[in-house]
Parts: sequence; C-alpha cells; structure tokens
Amino acid sequence: MGAGDCDRAPGWDCHVHVFDASVPAAGAHYVPVARPLAQVEATARAHGCGHLVLVQPSVYGADNRLLLESLRAGAGRHRGVVVVHGRESAAELAAMHAAGVRGVRFNLVSPVGNAAGEAEALLPVLAPELRRLGWHVQWYVHPQHLALLVSLQARCRLPFVLDHLAGLTPAHALDERAWEALRALAASAAWIKLSGWYRLQAEAPYTALQPLVQRVAALFGERMVWGSDWPHTFFEAHDLPAYDSVWRPVVRALGEPAAQRVRLAGALLYP
Repeated sequence: MGAGDCDRAPGWDCHVHVFDASVPAAGAHYVPVARPLAQVEATARAHGCGHLVLVQPSVYGADNRLLLESLRAGAGRHRGVVVVHGRESAAELAAMHAAGVRGVRFNLVSPVGNAAGEAEALLPVLAPELRRLGWHVQWYVHPQHLALLVSLQARCRLPFVLDHLAGLTPAHALDERAWEALRALAASAAWIKLSGWYRLQAEAPYTALQPLVQRVAALFGERMVWGSDWPHTFFEAHDLPAYDSVWRPVVRALGEPAAQRVRLAGALLYP
C-alpha cells in the first residue's frame, strides 16, 4: 500500500494486533492464530482506514519484535504501542520511535498483563524517557482502576489514553466514582478509545453502550479515537465480527460528521 492508497483511505484504525503463530506466547490465555499485517491492511483499507495503530498483545509480553517488524514493513504508514519491562536502553527506545512507536501500554485486565502495583512502580521510572520521546501511556483497565490513573497522571505528567471506553459497561452508568475519575482524566487532556464493545458486557449492535459513548464524548470532545480491536481475540477465529459492525456504533452514537472526525483523530495522537 503506497502513499496514494493512504490518501484515498485517510482514516485511522487505532487498535489492531498482528500475530504470528510461530512467536512464543508463554503463559497465554489464548492461542494466537497467524494474522499478518497485510491481512488487516487490506480489511481496514476497504473501509477507509489506511493507517493502523499496532498494539502489543498481552500474550507476547515485552517481546515486541513482531510488532516492530510489522511497523517497518508498513514503511511509515502505521504507528505502534509497545509493552516494556523498564530495562530498555535509550538507544532501544529510540529505535522503537524510529520504527513508529508512540506509546507504551499497561494492561491491568488480562491474566498475563500487569498488576496495578507493578504499573504504579514502573511508570515513574519510565516517565522521563517517555516525556523526552513524546510518547503517551495507554491503559487497559477496569473502571475501579481509574482513580489510580488520576493519581499517576498527576505524578508523571504524561498523556494517558484509555483503551476500550475505559472499561465502562452498562452497569457503570450510575457509578459516580468512575465518572468523577473520568472527568479528572479528561480535564488533564487524556484521550479515550472507542473500541472493544464486546468486552463491555454488551452484545451487537451494542445499543446498550450508546448513552455511555455520548456521555464520554461530552467529556473528551475531540480527544477520541476509534479502534476495531482486529482480529477480535474475544471470539473464535472462525466467528469474527464484520469490520464495519464495530464502527457503526460510533456513527449511531455521535452522528456521521463527528464519527468521521474520530476516525481522523489518530493523526493527532500518533504523529
């Protein structure tokens, strides 16, 4: 896919994963099926997204080799978010930046992710180098973790990005502690990702989440991006949702003009 293809498909899919069945996935809670970059590129491009954000999946831990190889194969069209262990040298991080990495991810949800205490200890160590590189911190959390993120954001002074609607489910519609923390994060210029609907105790077409998306939009304004969560590891490999089915909830909740702004906002978050 060349520059002309991206011009015709200017949108951003800000949450995808690539997998290679030969890459070790020690302790994984699912067995990855090979899902190469070219496959998601073709699918996303057909729906107007010529730019991808490759997010390191939890099953590969801090072994980011496949993600980095895929970014380099993308020849600058895509961006990446990695998982780190904190022992990377400045030169290693600089090489990741050159490949297209723009953030680090903490995952407080998956069984092979991070413990909250581990993230709380590691982020302040990483913060000076992350600020120097201009990277952000992406969080996959449950709503009960949001108060911790408020504290960490104030302490570390880094842009935060909240995965998968910050973990909000219909059960959190009246959870004022969660919304108070979200308001604080939004006021500190955090971003939120409209993605992972099926991870939020909702079923297609996800109308139960529409009021939450609209309330989130009122808080975060233009600091929202969308991600397909392809290849949908929540599902069996033979039963993946249609790509458009995880985009339409954004259109229904926000309307077409605002939804299109969300789809282009990745250019701002992932320069």
